[in-house]
Amino acid sequence: MSATCITEDDIAAFRRDGAVVLRDAFSLDWIETLRDGIEADFETPTDNFTRHTKDPDAPGYYEDFWAWNKIPQFEHFVRHSPCAGLAASLLNAASINLVMDNWFLREAGSASRPPFHQDLAYFDFEGTMCVLWLPLEPVTRENGIAFVRGSHLWDKLFMRVRFADGHPSFEPQQVAGQTYHPPPDVNADPQAYDLLGWDLNLGDCIFFDMRTLHGGLSSVTPTETVRRFTLRMTAPDGMIRYRGDWASDERAQFEAEGYREGDRLAGPFFPQLWPRAAESEKTDM
Repeated sequence: MSATCITEDDIAAFRRDGAVVLRDAFSLDWIETLRDGIEADFETPTDNFTRHTKDPDAPGYYEDFWAWNKIPQFEHFVRHSPCAGLAASLLNAASINLVMDNWFLREAGSASRPPFHQDLAYFDFEGTMCVLWLPLEPVTRENGIAFVRGSHLWDKLFMRVRFADGHPSFEPQQVAGQTYHPPPDVNADPQAYDLLGWDLNLGDCIFFDMRTLHGGLSSVTPTETVRRFTLRMTAPDGMIRYRGDWASDERAQFEAEGYREGDRLAGPFFPQLWPRAAESEKTDM
């Protein structure tokens, strides 16, 4: 799927609902590339590799992030797959930079699931940003990710939730002049929310706004290992914005590369993905 295959209806749905499904966006070759990348990451994990499942004897729920420049398969995907062109169309952006790559693996039998949360509040970033959510196995609506329709337009920030146990702080917090609220307990009463979700075949994906509340509804343990790959990408207005001490570990990593409060999400740590260099040169000619 190319960026030109995105319809006006897709763009309208993304802006209105905060999430949209794109069918056949990635070839099976790209899916296999990411599967190989996760396997390579397990063999040589980065310092960000995490096992969220507390019980060491239970099937695990794993993730790693900012691995794109350490795992060749991930770098090939972020630089050459359709991901950035699709993001540019949805965000109506002249250029797209990578913010963060991220993958999740849930072993067969794992009882862990992602809590409802808002990506924007997790990291010290601000701007016009979207997230690619790409499953590496077929997904049913019941076992995928659900999105609270329109929650990106609530003009509300939600506190970071720990994936290990799903618990945020219980009182609103004031940070740098902004209020962060505990996210609603969607799983306690899912019928009270207008939820979006889709069955996905291999190659289908979801794009969602960084502000959209989303999480897992199903408590059913998978009978097979499932893998998800995600990318956070930004339009040119993306910048570093202090969110809270909860993001200090991630902040330390880009500060070590020379980035500071107010800097643009650009340069070596946040490379431009679209237009690609060759496309930019053609445009300039």
